Amino acid sequence: MDKPEEQQGSSTNPASGRRAVPVDRRDLLVDRRDLLAGAATLAGTSLIGLGLPAGAEAADAPQDRMPPIPIDQMTEAQKAASAELIAGPRKALVGPFIPLLRSPDLMSRLQKVGEYLRFNTKLGSNISEFIILQMARHMTQEFEWDSHVDLAIKAGIKQETINAIADGRRPEGMPQDEEIVYDFCEELRKHQSASDLAYARIVKRFGEQGVIDICALCGYYTTLAYVMNVARTPLPPGRPVPLAPFPR
Repeated sequence: MDKPEEQQGSSTNPASGRRAVPVDRRDLLVDRRDLLAGAATLAGTSLIGLGLPAGAEAADAPQDRMPPIPIDQMTEAQKAASAELIAGPRKALVGPFIPLLRSPDLMSRLQKVGEYLRFNTKLGSNISEFIILQMARHMTQEFEWDSHVDLAIKAGIKQETINAIADGRRPEGMPQDEEIVYDFCEELRKHQSASDLAYARIVKRFGEQGVIDICALCGYYTTLAYVMNVARTPLPPGRPVPLAPFPR
């Protein structure tokens, strides 16, 4: 088993206040775009890395265990994996992909799974974002929640439903599709399986492919949450902590 490389260091982008990895601008410079589906916006700056700002906010927050890797410390595999992700629909390497870059082959394969689940299933963005928020709440993953809550609202999830999920409560007055998905995902979280009733309802509504895609959404975003919770991936600067811890 290969020994992990020691990789440390980052720089701070003065324009955005976010910790960023220096990149070869000839290859990676872009125009102003939404990063990670609205998590942040950069204008003509490095694409790799969001982190804690200097100063009081950084001092008060938990230490980022796996900050962005400077380009001059990346392996060739890490550079290739970064460029591949940036060339895709996400347009930037931020959030979970900063720690995942420590295992570039895994990141490359995993981000392709995520690309399918985010952008190419037939579930609809409302169902996908609804599931993502459930997984983020289950794992108390702040970056994941912060990155997707506005997308969920845009996709049509009611604010009352989002508030209930954030509080750890079953939402009231959900549309039938959301209710079917919520019950199925709730059983997966609690029992790591699904009852005959929950399965019959979801397969009737979404079909067998839909059931598999829903299971994969739950697993994928739980995986990202584990990675970011262990790495202590920070929220974008200035963003309030959106989720309270569950009682232990």
